[in-house]
Amino acid sequence: MKIAVTGAGSWGTTLAVLLANKGHEVVLWAHRPEFAAALESDRENIRYLKGIRFPENLHVVSSLRDAVISSEMIVTAVPSQALRETVAMFGDCSLAGKIIVNVSKGIELKSGKRMSEVLLEVLPSLHASQVATLSGPSHAEEVSKGQPTTVVVSSVSIETAEIVQEVFHTGMFRVYVNTDIVGVELAGAVKNIIAIAAGITEGVGFGDNAKAAIITRGLAEMSRLCIRLGADPHTVSGLSGIGDLVVTCLSRHSRNRYVGEQIGAGRSLDDIVSQMNMVAEGVLTSKAVFELSLSVGVDMPITRAVYEMLFEHKPVQEAILDLMNREPKKEHY
Repeated sequence: MKIAVTGAGSWGTTLAVLLANKGHEVVLWAHRPEFAAALESDRENIRYLKGIRFPENLHVVSSLRDAVISSEMIVTAVPSQALRETVAMFGDCSLAGKIIVNVSKGIELKSGKRMSEVLLEVLPSLHASQVATLSGPSHAEEVSKGQPTTVVVSSVSIETAEIVQEVFHTGMFRVYVNTDIVGVELAGAVKNIIAIAAGITEGVGFGDNAKAAIITRGLAEMSRLCIRLGADPHTVSGLSGIGDLVVTCLSRHSRNRYVGEQIGAGRSLDDIVSQMNMVAEGVLTSKAVFELSLSVGVDMPITRAVYEMLFEHKPVQEAILDLMNREPKKEHY
């Protein structure tokens, strides 16, 4: 199959290499022409995924339209806040018969839309059955080295999900399918926010009790949002929910956890972000999800606390005290 991967960060590069190693003809699109030329010349992504060599059937291009036109499947691997602008660049191309696989995890600012909703809005010729989302606990650093990983691909069309499953599935990259794309995308976005909170507990010097509390109660508010917006509750207990939540909250590879650790240690958000060479999706997603939770009337206290610390400069200790001293509640509400 001819596949275009849009976005040459660590995850886009990892998936491009994985697909090429399966024998697919893959083109990887990089936004900056000079970066694309360097990737093609070096045959590895020294900036984001050093040491992982490109197979011969993987080529890097800077023309997004050419990549899309010549491909049967398009994998969108750009940061969530850049998805709308990116896909608009090929909005007038024929997408008949093509499948778009979103792998970005976030909620769009201002619109509050999930990534598949953005795709369908920007690409009006696209049918929902042509869109899938691949998500789950899958750090690029491990997948690129062939370490065991399980993910889920979701689409409103089970046939589409099964096609994507077959395309991506390998002996070390096990792909499951479901049709709850709402739940998969919401869970994949919210877990990044909770990971920032988990990192904050680490940064201020708290122990395992605090991290367990953040993960568990974070899962509860993730579940409330998913159910309110029509998702299947079972999705939250699956790979895109608790699976991705645990790995993002605990892993040394997690950029979102790192941001939280640094916030907890007293650094400013601007300082942290300015020194990172990759995007921590949970930062802007915390604002988008907080606003979404207000609009749909879902109580998300951890999300609120993260938003207040990141964007309203609320002192970390004050935010923690406010969380702990809220009115006592039933565990399930």
